[in-house]
Amino acid sequence: MNKAVFLDRDDTLIIDVPYNGDPDKVVLMPGARAACELFRQLDFLLVVVTNQSGVGRGKITIEDVSAVNERMLELLGQNLFSAIYCCYDDPHSPRDHCRKPSPRMLHLASQDLAIDLSKSFMIGDKVDDILAGKSAGCRTVLLNNKVIPHPSHSEADFCAKTIVEAAEWIHSQIE
Repeated sequence: MNKAVFLDRDDTLIIDVPYNGDPDKVVLMPGARAACELFRQLDFLLVVVTNQSGVGRGKITIEDVSAVNERMLELLGQNLFSAIYCCYDDPHSPRDHCRKPSPRMLHLASQDLAIDLSKSFMIGDKVDDILAGKSAGCRTVLLNNKVIPHPSHSEADFCAKTIVEAAEWIHSQIE
């Protein structure tokens, strides 16, 4: 079985531009590439799990999301990532099944990539990321990269100000 680091996309790997469908607006979060390279050196699979409700809301298309994801991979290094799972549901839709905080995207990745969730980590900047990781059985890191203090530090196993700090903590947790 593989171990993985599951990563939220917006404000975790790239700077959030609401409903971004333009690959030219993709800017990496500081330290994102270095953190991802460290995870791979530690033999983690890297899997992006991202809610992209702009598709369900009609603000962007699946093709737009794919173009942004491709640009992100170009900047981070295509060969570092095993998969990207996207949920396109509008949060107000009654068929909202895969959207974080649901652990469904993590469970699908676990099946597809033979991932042991108990040896894996979820990193994100929102409570929904942490809840998805916890529900899937992963250890979790909340990125508190905003100026405003995050309301749910107690939910996560660790809180980090940067993705590099998150990577260093994960490194310290390896047996």
